[in-house]
Amino acid sequence: MKKFKVLSTILISFIVSSSFTGCMFSQNKSSAQQNTPANPNASANTSPVTTAAEKIIPSVVGITSTFAGARNKDVQGVGSGMILDSNGYILTNNHVAGTNTKSIKVSLYDGRDVSANSIWSNESLDLSILKVNEKNLVPVQLGDSSKVRIGESAIAIGNPLGLKFQRTVTSGIISAINRTIEASEGTFMEDLIQTDASINPGNSGGPLSNINGEVIAINSAKITSAEGIGFAVPINIVKPVLKSLKETGKFDTPVIGIVGFDKSMAGYLNINFEKGIYIYDIAAGSGSYEAGLKKGDIILSINGKELKSMNDLRETVYTIGAGNTIKVTAKTSTGNKDFNVKIKSSS
Repeated sequence: MKKFKVLSTILISFIVSSSFTGCMFSQNKSSAQQNTPANPNASANTSPVTTAAEKIIPSVVGITSTFAGARNKDVQGVGSGMILDSNGYILTNNHVAGTNTKSIKVSLYDGRDVSANSIWSNESLDLSILKVNEKNLVPVQLGDSSKVRIGESAIAIGNPLGLKFQRTVTSGIISAINRTIEASEGTFMEDLIQTDASINPGNSGGPLSNINGEVIAINSAKITSAEGIGFAVPINIVKPVLKSLKETGKFDTPVIGIVGFDKSMAGYLNINFEKGIYIYDIAAGSGSYEAGLKKGDIILSINGKELKSMNDLRETVYTIGAGNTIKVTAKTSTGNKDFNVKIKSSS
């Protein structure tokens, strides 16, 4: 089966010139941490952006990771992350600190540097969840990315250009939703939230929030050939992963065994369809294959829930979980049909 990876480009430079960025890598150690305390003298005239930023800042962390580079030389990466739970779960990008990372150091708001391990990562989503052995941390408040509206305020917080400028706050608006970008030839990032809030190398993994201080996405990429075009992964895809990790200590990624594309990808593939998820390929032995779905079929809904994007499909499958059977309604060459598809684990 032909594979299409959906991930962001890893950039190994201080000031990048390629099309996409969001994480900073260097051979040199990053500069020392500088905390940015919240303003204790907030007044009645404090702006909503200030209020939201002060709510989130204590939950934003710096991440320094070490990768195996070329010629057996270690490469150090610097990015951002956010605390998801008081017991030490931290969200970042896979390209900042994934399961293949040699070592991970997390810089907390109170000035401490602690070691972390990646306990779950997904290359196609460019997401990773880390765990630190700390308690009583201050978590972010998660919003609902399905309710994001074009034109609403957006606030990005992270560590642009390394830890010297950590917890930098920028603001803008939501410019678009359900964006697909080509990170490199044959690799795509899908269903992204586009914002004009300034995002720079080192911001990868940091929060994008609404005006209420609720995190709606994870900052991941930027088009460097234009101003004010950044992209973030919607937060809802993380929620079932976090729930499983907190309840069972693990998350077995559930799959139905398809390579699928939503309408936002149609222009790249010269395929015309009105709605749903186009099945580009199916893995032999998968739940979709065994149920009778075929290449070229279009999935319209799962258990009666209409699908508009690949994230809709992922969120639904992630929430239901491996081992369960779902009713898939698909448009086939002979009309709409229902299929009973068993969700399996990718591991």
